[in-house]
Amino acid sequence: MERANETWVSGFVLLGLSSDRDTQVSLFVLFLAMYVVTVLGNVLIILLIRLDSRLHTPMYFFLTHLSLVDVSYATSIVPQLLAHLLAEHKVIPFLSCAAQLFFSLALGGIEFVLLAVMAYDRYVAVCDPLRYSAIMHGGLCTRLAISSWVSGSINSLMQTAITFQLPMCTHKSIDHISCELLAVVRLACVDTSSNEVAIMVSSIVLLMTPFFLVLLSYIQIISSILKMQSAEGRRKAFHTCGSHLTVVVLCYGMAIFTYIQPHSSPSVLQEKLISLFYAILTPMLNPMIYSLRNKEVKGAWQKLLGQFSGLTAKLSF
Repeated sequence: MERANETWVSGFVLLGLSSDRDTQVSLFVLFLAMYVVTVLGNVLIILLIRLDSRLHTPMYFFLTHLSLVDVSYATSIVPQLLAHLLAEHKVIPFLSCAAQLFFSLALGGIEFVLLAVMAYDRYVAVCDPLRYSAIMHGGLCTRLAISSWVSGSINSLMQTAITFQLPMCTHKSIDHISCELLAVVRLACVDTSSNEVAIMVSSIVLLMTPFFLVLLSYIQIISSILKMQSAEGRRKAFHTCGSHLTVVVLCYGMAIFTYIQPHSSPSVLQEKLISLFYAILTPMLNPMIYSLRNKEVKGAWQKLLGQFSGLTAKLSF
């Protein structure tokens, strides 16, 4: 019975970023503003792609999924973070903590696989443009998108299950902004070597494998671009891949730094900053990157704004 009492934890205390009240209020205002921009930006990208028939292509089909993943990931972390910045007792129930870990891990894994799928789409577009429509047909795009969601969810379910089976003893304080995988594993009062192996395997399957597929795709893309005789053709080819490549660098870089070597992981403060980067900054930047660097998206925005202005003018009369 004593052992059972040691292993059951009804809730956790998230220590967050700061204990200073003024700092917490300032962070609340900053993070709330960034979260609102994140939600609006990603929802607008999804609506724009749905409304403009010129954007009904495989590239923007996957971008719709990426925006959905980004806004969902931010929502799995930020509302709880905002609530705790204003709360005196920063307690998160056991089941809520498990749910947060599951959704953040699942959505992170989905994004990594999805970025590899988008790299393959760019590879076909640049290296085999004449057969692009035949290869990237609707059926294949749907299967690739479903594979991204399923693989990320299955991995997250396994990681969450084995993490919350660990005996937590009397330790209830998580020195983090959320129920992050490594932070929860550190609470265990038993050897966690098997969990670290599982994290390493998961990192190889859902992080390093997609990353190497992205690298392979871009090696082929760059090789094909350099063989082009037309300078204008090379410029257009680089431009069509620029937005995706920027997002790839943002998303894969810190994840590899954080998860590929759990024994030599960054400091707790660095882990918190990395989590903020993924929960707030990256989801906020992705719509901007695709909007500012993409002619088709900018053209769609201009068309939509023109239609809105025309409708407003008619209503005013």
